[in-house]
Amino acid sequence: MQEDTRGREGARRKDASRPDRSGAQAGAGLPLTTAGSARFCSQRLGMIACHHCDTVWAEVREGDRCRHCGARLLRRKPGGLGVTWALLITAIILYFPANLLPVMTTSTLFGTDDSTILSGVVYFWHEGEWALAAIIFIASFLIPLFKLTALVLMALMVQCRSLWRLKQRTHLYDIVEWVGRWSMLDVFVVAVTSSLIQVPGVAVIKAGPGIAAFGAVVVLTMLATMSFDPRLAWDARFRPGFRRPGARRRQAAGWGH
Repeated sequence: MQEDTRGREGARRKDASRPDRSGAQAGAGLPLTTAGSARFCSQRLGMIACHHCDTVWAEVREGDRCRHCGARLLRRKPGGLGVTWALLITAIILYFPANLLPVMTTSTLFGTDDSTILSGVVYFWHEGEWALAAIIFIASFLIPLFKLTALVLMALMVQCRSLWRLKQRTHLYDIVEWVGRWSMLDVFVVAVTSSLIQVPGVAVIKAGPGIAAFGAVVVLTMLATMSFDPRLAWDARFRPGFRRPGARRRQAAGWGH
């Protein structure tokens, strides 16, 4: 009797430790609600997460429709890393004319003045408008440079199948995706000033070629961010021969079993 009781208790513990997939087996397209299944690879368990509503579905096939938002279910974003690299290289090339060419041309009775992004920052700084100069410098120069550097770093790490700081790289992607909306400040300022200040013979402000290049850089970095899939970095954990950090130390200390 005692052996039967112990056997039943052991079976219950094993069943409790296993992820509950009864809902997935009962019918296709059921959302996953068991937290314990997050420890396993979703591809091995036959699960796909929706890119739009982030709902995780079990027992579905790639290409099926999400029952919440109707989007097509894909294991990874279409296009792969090649689309991200193409957008990034184009944005890097356009980043130089965006900062070297004039973004705004001002014509007055005293002559014509061409202003770049950095010359505008220097002008406002010398005029005592330090806050405005700092905002333009951060939003129009540092943020695009930060986005390009971060995206190139993440793409290189995925290309090399690196396992370096996977969690921090995922957080970095979230930051890049969040700050992207603030990169159009300079385009907005030029559009407003060129439309308001139009007095022929006195003062006329026109948008320069640099603002077109800058707007293209902003759009291309946003598209590169959307095309990049941060889950590609975690795919390196499932390559053959992968060992968790600290596994060798635990095995040497006799904790492997």
